[in-house]
Amino acid sequence: MSMLSSKPVTSRRNPRLKQLLIDGIVALFILLWVYAAVNKLLDYEKFAVQIGQSPLLTDISGFVAWFIPAVEIIVSGLLAWPRSRLVGLYASFTLMVMFTGYIIAILGFSDNIPCSCGGVLEKLGWTEHLVFNIGFVLLAGVGIFMEKK
Repeated sequence: MSMLSSKPVTSRRNPRLKQLLIDGIVALFILLWVYAAVNKLLDYEKFAVQIGQSPLLTDISGFVAWFIPAVEIIVSGLLAWPRSRLVGLYASFTLMVMFTGYIIAILGFSDNIPCSCGGVLEKLGWTEHLVFNIGFVLLAGVGIFMEKK
């Protein structure tokens, strides 16, 4: 097929491209979840304090401070194995939707509440973090769509 052809390159015609895109999305999520979990666990005290400052999580902050990094590591494992990849993508989509909803709720309360994400993501403002999360929600949706086909 000529490079000037008007026919688009689709995953049906190029299964290697489809697999490369899925693998890229999965790699980004594994990197995101492992990075986030490790940052939270390495500076657990700070993460727990920040979670405790959230008006939405104060009462359950002790549980959440361990639960979130554990779930992020589990989801990374699901993504790493081809047999559980689709479940990992659904879990990634769900987590990103939940985290995005949390950010929207926080923006409704106050933007002075510290971000408890850790690492580079902690440097983002709430609005930038919201855009970042929406991008990853969309990536997870694309990954699910492509993996299911």
